Amino acid sequence: MKTPVVITGLGTISALGHSVDQFWEALCNGESGIRELASLPLESLRIKIGAEVPAYESCDFFSSDEMRLMDRFSQFAVISAREAVADAGITAEELRDAACIIGTGCGGRVADDESFQRLYLQGKSRGHPLTVPLVMANAAASQVSMHLGITGPVFVIASACASSAHAVGQAMAMIRSGLVDVAIAGGTDAPFTYGTLKPWEALRVMSSDTCRPFSRDRSGMVLGEGAGAVVLESLEHAKKRGACIYAELAGCGMSADAGHITDPSSDGAAKAIKAALDDASMNPGDVDYVNAHGTGTKANDVSETQALHQVFGEHAARLMVSGTKSMHGHPLGAAGALELVATVLAIKSGIVPPTANFTEAGEGCDLDYVPNQAREKSIKSAVSNSFAFGGLNAVLAVRAMDGV
Repeated sequence: MKTPVVITGLGTISALGHSVDQFWEALCNGESGIRELASLPLESLRIKIGAEVPAYESCDFFSSDEMRLMDRFSQFAVISAREAVADAGITAEELRDAACIIGTGCGGRVADDESFQRLYLQGKSRGHPLTVPLVMANAAASQVSMHLGITGPVFVIASACASSAHAVGQAMAMIRSGLVDVAIAGGTDAPFTYGTLKPWEALRVMSSDTCRPFSRDRSGMVLGEGAGAVVLESLEHAKKRGACIYAELAGCGMSADAGHITDPSSDGAAKAIKAALDDASMNPGDVDYVNAHGTGTKANDVSETQALHQVFGEHAARLMVSGTKSMHGHPLGAAGALELVATVLAIKSGIVPPTANFTEAGEGCDLDYVPNQAREKSIKSAVSNSFAFGGLNAVLAVRAMDGV
């Protein structure tokens, strides 16, 4: 019998605000954090919008000495982890031997960009001496461990847009195995640099106005930034310390398309969804809500809809499906973590966040996408989808906990 794993703490920083409360309020109101970019020179960019964290000043969260050693993506990871730990009400002693697994798609892009400007644009002969510890992908997990005093297993997972869903799944597996009783898991990314945006423009998958998943007139994805974190515990450990439990993290499914590097496969996505349900001992008919990967690209939205039909059959017509990237943008390695938080709060509150900016359903998009307005509805079970470039898929299954 698998050890039940529960979610006891949530943390976020995103284009929708600096806390979970701000994040959830915006989602429920259908408010978008997508706006004109404030941090970059727009005259040299074709894509001028993004979902940036608003009014962010690192000095509000960190000392000057701390800031010197942390790229923006690491700062976001620490902020979300701190909030999740405070929300869980877990002590420093209980955290000491915990695991910390953070996903990232980009690593330290801000410091990377500044280093390249120094060398290639300014003609300097030497890089900044702290560039390596700032840009390395594991910096985010290392900084979380140092700020929270975690000495257990700590590492980073990098699988593009599925990174944080893979991180949460790995943390769940470690608790189930008995390796740890507690884990902090999530993801972070901060891709708003000139050197990052120009290659994204070249891919021609970016929208120039907004993100409208599953709509006929959708024009692409909108990059975002931020971080999400959850505290996971074995049910026994959570009960022993009298923790408030949000929901059970019931299953995780993973797959690889083994196909195209950027063109998604409905078969690969379906395999991961089915694996998550099997891992959770859920039947397709048990699921009430799907937080979709929902990027707003022509290829993803049709492929994901097809995958849902493959797995859920006739029940697909009864699913509530929403694409919250329409509001918090696509924060790459942080996407799965933010969307897991949204899924957990949907279960806990009985409110399904909408797909914002929805106009009319696109060809091949024929499900209930909860258009534009949140819906009050009891949710017992839900899944959160994350599908990445490279054909890497991770799906998390979440279930309400009766009597907690």
